[in-house]
Amino acid sequence: MKTIEKVAVIGLDCAEPSLVFDKWSEHLPNLKRLMQSGTYGELTSSMPPITVPAWSCMASSKDPGTLGIYGFRNRADHSYDKLMIATSLAVKEPRIWEILSAAGKQCIVVGVPGTYPITKPINGCMITSFLTPDTNDPKITWTHPPTLRKEVNDLVGEYMVDVKGFRTDDKKWLLDQIYLMTEKRFKVIRHLLKTRPWDLYWSVEMGVDRIHHGFWSCMDPTHHAHVPGNPFKDAIFEYYKYVDREIGDTLACMDLDKTAVWVVSDHGCKTMVGGCMFNQWLINEGYLVFKQPPKRNQKFDYKDVDWEKTSAWGDGGYYGRCFINVKGREPGGTVEAAKYESFRDELARKIEAIKDDKGVPMGNKCYKPEKIYKKVNGVAPDLVVIFGDLRWRSVGLVGADSIYTFENDTGPDDANHAQQGMYILTHPSLPARGRVNGPTLYDVAPTMLAQLKQPVPPDMRGRPL
Repeated sequence: MKTIEKVAVIGLDCAEPSLVFDKWSEHLPNLKRLMQSGTYGELTSSMPPITVPAWSCMASSKDPGTLGIYGFRNRADHSYDKLMIATSLAVKEPRIWEILSAAGKQCIVVGVPGTYPITKPINGCMITSFLTPDTNDPKITWTHPPTLRKEVNDLVGEYMVDVKGFRTDDKKWLLDQIYLMTEKRFKVIRHLLKTRPWDLYWSVEMGVDRIHHGFWSCMDPTHHAHVPGNPFKDAIFEYYKYVDREIGDTLACMDLDKTAVWVVSDHGCKTMVGGCMFNQWLINEGYLVFKQPPKRNQKFDYKDVDWEKTSAWGDGGYYGRCFINVKGREPGGTVEAAKYESFRDELARKIEAIKDDKGVPMGNKCYKPEKIYKKVNGVAPDLVVIFGDLRWRSVGLVGADSIYTFENDTGPDDANHAQQGMYILTHPSLPARGRVNGPTLYDVAPTMLAQLKQPVPPDMRGRPL
């Protein structure tokens, strides 16, 4: 009987299950082989389904509320303007490579978001992720052990944690950079798999996310920005085929009789219809008041707000964060604590009733953090707002006649995240169950611990599959 001795996780940020499992499966022979020999399906993401915190949610089996991480930027306290970037310093819960390191297991971790800076060296080696400021700066440590840095640079030259400036109209440059980054990452991964002992290997490739955001309109004829016959209409398709070949070469470095192989994404992807100018809507409804009328398409700035007349404000991003200006909690709070719940309900009702540019209800959903998370740590939004089932994004700009915009406020962007990511799991000892939808990303870490015959901490949110 072939038994599981190792676990390999190939993470593809933003990989879309409908493309892998349905549309392009015949053109992805390595992924198809894994699907046929194992179990695969949709993997429900965290709420919100965004890179930070989703990968840490997956690796710790803890939700964003427990982690106290609600996005890339989080309020540091209840003042208006103090924000923190969610680096590894924000992750207080143990992730699976730390749990396994403590148990004497050896780990290879490459590019998993939420690993920079390296504060808890693992038993093995680590290369940090896309929030690493600069891999050329000798003062910045982005490898463990630090000596691994020279080994990586000798192998691939300048190592790329991300495509810097990926929100660009220069599509040819962007495409070249995505391929270059992915080629370097997989070359380093295979080198480590061949030269280091390991029980757990976990990598994340960001190129899938970057190509979706950059080229989705080129592929999707229903996208409002689609140009028929554009030169990049097959860019995403060709890149998926390329990634499939890289995965095949990487699998060839493993003893698959001993290795449980996972391919996972932290969320999926879908067409972005447009943006809802959340703060402009709050202004229109009288909840947000500026000291002076905002200029056209003005960036939201806390200094411009008349806090003594403001009861709520919002934040932009792939989802919306709504904050209530609570008396005794915020410095210039206006909403009485006794009326907080009824006011929050009123806001949620009105946000969920917002109509799109054609006069049809968007289908917005508002979530109260304490209802969806096991704990609520840090400074959570008072409402987590999903606009139009993620077909619309939240835009923070103000100063417009309409709340609808079809240009992104942070640079060109064609796509939004989808709640369903994907998973494939295979090993000779596991039954080939075919497509099974239903698991969540919280189930990944407990399943891997069980596969490596390690105890599953009782406070993990997921369960071994």
